[in-house]
Amino acid sequence: MPINASAITQSDRVPLTANRGIAVFSIGVMGFITANLIPLMIVAMVEDLGVTESAAGAVLTASLLVCAFTCLATTRIASGRHRHLLGRVSLMAMAAAFGVAAIAPSTMIACTAIIVGGIGAGGSASVGGAALAALTNPDRASSISGLVNRVVVTAVLALIPILGTHMTNAFGIVAVLALATAATVTWLPSSPVKESPETAKSAKTTTTLPAGVSAKRLTFAGTAFLAMLAVWAISEDSLWAVLGIMGSEHAGLSDQQMSLALSASTAGGVLAAVTLTALGSRVSRTVSISVLLILGAILKLSASLTTDPTIYLVLVIAWNTVYAATFIVLVAISAALDAAGRWSAPLLGTYLIGSAFAPLFGTSVTASLGYPTFGVIISGISFVLLVPFALVSRLSARTEGAYRHHSAAITTTVIA
Repeated sequence: MPINASAITQSDRVPLTANRGIAVFSIGVMGFITANLIPLMIVAMVEDLGVTESAAGAVLTASLLVCAFTCLATTRIASGRHRHLLGRVSLMAMAAAFGVAAIAPSTMIACTAIIVGGIGAGGSASVGGAALAALTNPDRASSISGLVNRVVVTAVLALIPILGTHMTNAFGIVAVLALATAATVTWLPSSPVKESPETAKSAKTTTTLPAGVSAKRLTFAGTAFLAMLAVWAISEDSLWAVLGIMGSEHAGLSDQQMSLALSASTAGGVLAAVTLTALGSRVSRTVSISVLLILGAILKLSASLTTDPTIYLVLVIAWNTVYAATFIVLVAISAALDAAGRWSAPLLGTYLIGSAFAPLFGTSVTASLGYPTFGVIISGISFVLLVPFALVSRLSARTEGAYRHHSAAITTTVIA
């Protein structure tokens, strides 16, 4: 039986252009925006809908969980040839749902629309993560993405209180942004992994990988990375959840100082993104993630031990800056593992699932064991994750090199 081996023409990772950047970074912002605007959304729901803070929090938690599961469920679509369709549908659904929430005549309709909006946000997050992996230099791409996200969110957080913290502003602005982003979807880079219709059913497809790296090993590494990301999210966001109460009860922090800590932390995140954008790939991801995890562990432990309000304030700002930088590097690792975005697409969904359990973890541990012990636990988690994260980071560098040096990454064998 004659064998005809032919290579399907492939597009490798593509360079970052203005249009691609606008599309990729905009849809990435829309995937994260609900989580970032929760404090103002809660205020708007309490004031305009007349619900309690706990009820508003429960609705937004449900929206985030729906976002997380949708992100995970659409990973395969986002990393495949229907990426643009999924992005467009997700953004339109998000715009429609939050638009309804902004002008809903009843509490039930508004709350339902907010939860439904999580579906659109999840699809947007999945597409944004997958599209990011298609860009060359994942380190710089993820840094710019983090910078854009911080700047846009900071601007929206400043704009809503100026206009008035009401449903029409808190949710209406998100709806308008989602609608505007939908117009940029056509600029998204396509998935680099494609098959021609004639050979899709009869061809065996394998990806060119570096020596010693099998597809099975890569899949194991990617799956382990996502599991570790969820654990990391719990440890980091549990500190964020108890930041205020620990600051007031343990460190004697005033409300004004806590407000300063939160606003300065946002600025610290911007600084981290700018720094990593400037560095690009000049510092290896393995070194970066190792140093950041160690530094983050030290800062978390120190913040849980200090009883001085000024020192606590400085430590919290420093920790949040390191946290932002760490997240950016983790995004780069996931994007470098696979050019199609199989691991960067579900990243936000995995993170949100871990983040959803953080308040329960943080409050229960601090209540039963105290703040110093809590600090030891969450710092210990960073040290435990150090080695496996570093190993996955090294693997991502090797696979990225393979994709870069082999323009035809997929070889198809057709048995005639």
